[in-house]
Amino acid sequence: MTLTDEILDRLGDPGLEQFAGMLGTCTATTRTVLQVVTGTVVGGLARNTDDPDGAEALRGALEDHVDADPFNGDVASLTRDGQSILGHVLGAQGTEQAAAELSRLAGADPAALMKILPLVAPMVMSVLACHAAEHDMDARDVADVLHREQAALPLRLTDFVESLLDGVYGPPAPLRARTRPRPQVDW
Repeated sequence: MTLTDEILDRLGDPGLEQFAGMLGTCTATTRTVLQVVTGTVVGGLARNTDDPDGAEALRGALEDHVDADPFNGDVASLTRDGQSILGHVLGAQGTEQAAAELSRLAGADPAALMKILPLVAPMVMSVLACHAAEHDMDARDVADVLHREQAALPLRLTDFVESLLDGVYGPPAPLRARTRPRPQVDW
């Protein structure tokens, strides 16, 4: 089971319907959007772990999310935590870019996506943190899991997520010119 599958499973139909209400879309479209949002967060985390310091910082940050339950938490604290995570993963401008791209995919208002992104990010961190703790993963193991998760995204969504991440980070190394600042990787 992928992280995305686990998140969708833990949300269940009631959670999926709540997100659908926020987006103003059907649950099938919402499921796709949540797959892409999760893939975007996972992909951003994976790109941050390409740097060993970023991987170590992420592994340390996961400790703060082991006991968190974003599936039953209050929306205000979940949103604050999610905004912090997204700031580290995508940066503020990257988060806005992601919301704009995702809104085109979903046919939804970008403002709705700006509400959903910070709700999903802590879910990704929580599920990843539990896996890391259960399997005693070090930073490199976490990076490997993230890259496998990124590769497990349904093929029809992979290009979309890669394009979105390339817009935030630039093309993956070694093709990337080091002229664009990367989002902050210290947690």
